[in-house]
This record gives sequence, C-alpha cells and structure tokens, in this order.
Amino acid sequence: MAFRASVLTLYPEMFPGHLGFSLAGKAMERGQWSLEAVQIRDFATDKHRTVDDTPAGGGAGMVLKPDVLARAIDSASENDPRPRLLMSPRGRPLTQERVRELAVGDGVIIVCGRFEGVDQRVIEARGLEEVSIGDYVLSGGEPAALIVLDAIVRILPGVMGNDLSGLHESFEGGLLEHPHYTRPQEWEGREIPAILTSGNHGAIEKWRHQEAVRLTRERRPDLLEEG
Repeated sequence: MAFRASVLTLYPEMFPGHLGFSLAGKAMERGQWSLEAVQIRDFATDKHRTVDDTPAGGGAGMVLKPDVLARAIDSASENDPRPRLLMSPRGRPLTQERVRELAVGDGVIIVCGRFEGVDQRVIEARGLEEVSIGDYVLSGGEPAALIVLDAIVRILPGVMGNDLSGLHESFEGGLLEHPHYTRPQEWEGREIPAILTSGNHGAIEKWRHQEAVRLTRERRPDLLEEG
C-alpha cells in the first residue's frame, strides 16, 4: 500500500511545494506515495468561513477554532489509523527515529497551525501528536509539514536509488555524518585524505567512524550523552 499523507491547512496551494520535484516528485509520479491538501476553511459553517477567534482570557492574536478544525480532521481521518501530527514549536523534537517509525506506516495526517495556535481541546479530543522541527517559531505549520514529509518520503522503500544511502547519514546510529570528498584529488591546495584512496575498505570505514565521532563530539555532544 502506498504511503498516504493528508495535510490540513489554510494554504493548500503551498503543497506539494518542493516535494513535487526530485526524488519525492518522481516517487509521487510512480504512485509510491500520495499527498492530499485539505482546506480547513471549507469546514467553517458561517457565511464568512471563519476559522479563528480571540483567545479566551485575552491576549494578542487569534486561535484556530476547535469545532472547525475537528470537522476537518474527522473528514480526513474517519476510521483511519494514521498518526495525527500537529506542527507546533512546543511539540517533541522530530528525530530520525520517529521519522523511521512514521515511514513504515500507512501514512500520516498533519495539521498545520496558524495564528497563536490551536484550541487545546481539539488537540486532546482528536489525539494530536505535537511535533517540533526546532527551537524557533514559524509563521505557520506548512513549512514544517513539508520538512516532515521530506524526511519520511526519502526513506520509503524504493525512493532512493540506493537504499543503503540512508544508513550512513547524520543521526543514523546516533552520530553526525562523516565528511565527504570526490574528484578532483586536489582542489585549491586541499587534498582528499589519503586513506580514502587507499583501497583499504576496512581502514576507510574505521576512519569514517572516527570522523563521525569527532564531529559529533564537537558539534552535538548531547547525542553522545544520550547514547
């Protein structure tokens, strides 16, 4: 069964975005995955198609209404076991481990927040899993949703030309990725490390692992602590 992604958004025209190109776009053309962008505003019932209201208790901005969003979620996921994600800066950080868990399923439903956020009641009532792509705030959940889908689609079976490519990347095995080099042998006075042209595959793998550990220790020591 092909991987199915449903994205609930106020800006469906933002999809598929960059996912319509390169590996993801070709995989979509082959039917390996599909993307449906659902307009949340279609589920408003008043003549103005209102999707937001002022925050209870006062404060700046607007909040997505629970009744409208719930109808959109129910329409996209009736009798549907796919995980329901809400892109949110207060969510749990997205990890490669979670990406792999999502990639082996039938698909995913992603809710893109806007304004000040989403009414807490619909988060609880519809079992939304809040997911963050980093410690910063975007104008909406759409760019984050594209990133999540990019991470998932590229590791779906058959999407990458060489499935082994995904096994030697940053965060696989708890380390950042080792440095890469290619021809020419010398460029602007800088040489490819001799070990990489030695033909000694055992020594090359050892060097790559050592470099991965070194970079991880320098840039993301928290990953080594978690391991």
